Amino acid sequence: LALAALAASQTFTNCNPTLVTCPSDLGLAAPVYDVDFRQGGDATHWSSVGTGAVTYTPLGAAFTIAEQGNSPTMETAWYFFFGRAEVHMRAAPGTGIVSCVVLESDDLDEVDWEWLGGDAGEVQTNYFGKGNTTTYDRGGTAGVADAQGALHNYTIDWTPAAITWYVDGGAVRTLAYDDAVGGLNFPQTPMRLKLGVWAGGDARNANGTIAWAGGLTNYSAGPFTMYVERVTVANANPAASYAYGDRSGDWTSI
Repeated sequence: LALAALAASQTFTNCNPTLVTCPSDLGLAAPVYDVDFRQGGDATHWSSVGTGAVTYTPLGAAFTIAEQGNSPTMETAWYFFFGRAEVHMRAAPGTGIVSCVVLESDDLDEVDWEWLGGDAGEVQTNYFGKGNTTTYDRGGTAGVADAQGALHNYTIDWTPAAITWYVDGGAVRTLAYDDAVGGLNFPQTPMRLKLGVWAGGDARNANGTIAWAGGLTNYSAGPFTMYVERVTVANANPAASYAYGDRSGDWTSI
């Protein structure tokens, strides 16, 4: 299960406020949060939720798969409610290795970046609304020059009207609210930011997952490391906490 920590992120929540009454989410009270991981970690704002340690190097936070079972992942302690998430990083190499940047809410809204270790020239984009996995036509791809060897700025700009994915300041995809099943599947509830890497190509995974990840992972060719240099989050609605006013999952109820 640890191997699929991020792959299954759109299907897991500790408490789904569209089904039951849940505690309020801790909010990012400041309008902007910024961290340079080349200077070390920030345990006040991040926690480890995967298997395997995250270390800090001159290239930033290092998320390393050294052996089968590793899936180092960390997430923010707080949520933000619309805004901008900017991640400066290098994806991990390796067949079957998947690097991820994920925005995720309690009611299974999600916005993703994903990089496959066997293809350094591409990044995938995806989204989920309320955990709806009945269709698989939400994904997109964008070209990127040497995603593993070069540092790039991957940004998600998230508003009530649209989500736009940017690579190095250039827009590569926009999802309008109405284009996500008339807004029903549009991610619109407070999100945490997750960073991590996992082996989609692990032999214990389903054949479909292995095929999507690019093939079987050969752990003897590792270690495989994703580096995150810097993260900046701009919160459009700074607050001490966020509460769901009803079970609709509509942003106007927050």
